[in-house]
Amino acid sequence: MPTMKTFPAGFLWGAATSAYQVEGSPLADGAGASIWHRFAHTPGCIRNGDTGDVACDHYRRWESDVESMRALELNAYRFSLSWSRILPEGRGRVNERGLDFYRRLVDRLLERGIVPNVTLYHWDLPLALDDRGGWLNPDAVHWFADYAQVAFEAFADRVPMWATLNEPWVAVDGGYLFGVHAPGHASLAEAPVAARHLILAHGAAVDRYRAGGWPYQIGVVLNFEPKDPASGAPEDLAATARSHTYFNEQYCDPVLLGRNPEGGMRAIYGDAWRDWTADELALASRPIDFLGVNYYTRCVTRFAPDRPPVFEQRVVPEGALQMTTGWEFYPDGLGRTLRWVKQRYGDLPIHVTENGGAWPDPAAPVDGRMDDPLRVETYRANLRSLRGAIAAGVDVRGYFAWSFMDNLEWASGFSQRFGLHHVDFETQVRTLKASGEFYREVIRTNGAALDE
Repeated sequence: MPTMKTFPAGFLWGAATSAYQVEGSPLADGAGASIWHRFAHTPGCIRNGDTGDVACDHYRRWESDVESMRALELNAYRFSLSWSRILPEGRGRVNERGLDFYRRLVDRLLERGIVPNVTLYHWDLPLALDDRGGWLNPDAVHWFADYAQVAFEAFADRVPMWATLNEPWVAVDGGYLFGVHAPGHASLAEAPVAARHLILAHGAAVDRYRAGGWPYQIGVVLNFEPKDPASGAPEDLAATARSHTYFNEQYCDPVLLGRNPEGGMRAIYGDAWRDWTADELALASRPIDFLGVNYYTRCVTRFAPDRPPVFEQRVVPEGALQMTTGWEFYPDGLGRTLRWVKQRYGDLPIHVTENGGAWPDPAAPVDGRMDDPLRVETYRANLRSLRGAIAAGVDVRGYFAWSFMDNLEWASGFSQRFGLHHVDFETQVRTLKASGEFYREVIRTNGAALDE
């Protein structure tokens, strides 16, 4: 395999956040509530009763946050729009004050030489639309396309990168199958319906972007996990194959190949599964300009005879290093995932849109420093794995660390810290961690610091 010390010229070095996780002020200036606002305020749904009411207060501190991005030497920033901040009822009336917040943010990023990478949907469906059925309503496809149109008309002349959806697998698995994310449903019958409407909404938004004639790029962000069997037993091998189809192919095959996933979906969903029609596949597979790949870990899979097929047991190999999320630290999986994507889906340009790790950071900075050696090693090892995939011919054009700062990690509340910046959620003081200092050196050297 060819060796390389630095990344390709023009490589994007970024960090990522999402609206509900960092903005705070979810109802400010005419915004409407989202499903996550209601979910967070429902007792027992989020650890320690945490909410996004303040989060990282980015809605009010965005200017200093952009300066911190510049100090980190990022040349790209991935963030999401709050649908209900722009359309308080989810459709119809536009809240100009909500649009103005994002206009100011986009313009400042561009002034500071940072490429805005905007995600339209990072799980925070307007509450008013959820009350009309949310993603279970086929009209959601059109609601989303209309919302995308508003965003495109406001920013698409100067936002060079758009993603329609972030991780629809998580939105469905957590929100409609297990009920651990908003809107909190737990239904094997609902999950494939919500998944279908999300994917069709993606295609409809791509259509709107193309019809507008905007000159930049639009794609989608999907999450991936290599799946390995816990043993060579036939039942573990079969469970692993089902898990791979459910996680890695259920969304990718319709979007990237225009076809039904090849195996296991009916075994997972039973009578709730319906094959895609030709017209649906044509809409789902509208050509995109890039694929966003989110990667954190792999899944070692063991058959669970007392559970339905989708509820396979995840095991962590003995002696493996575990993040505070319980995920195995497995950096080889990033390069492995990227090579698999190339082999199955072809040479579509890729951006690694999320990657990082949650580790037990010190409680507070010491003398203005926050040492997080495990996160430093996470970035070093994952970026080396990424570099190897590029050397092997995978067309990766950017990398976005998750996350720019500690934030509300959904149902885990503030208990999981992924940030390059430590956030004191009482004072909102940000402190660059050692991992942030390391990442800055990687950016400065375009990757050469990985070998220092």
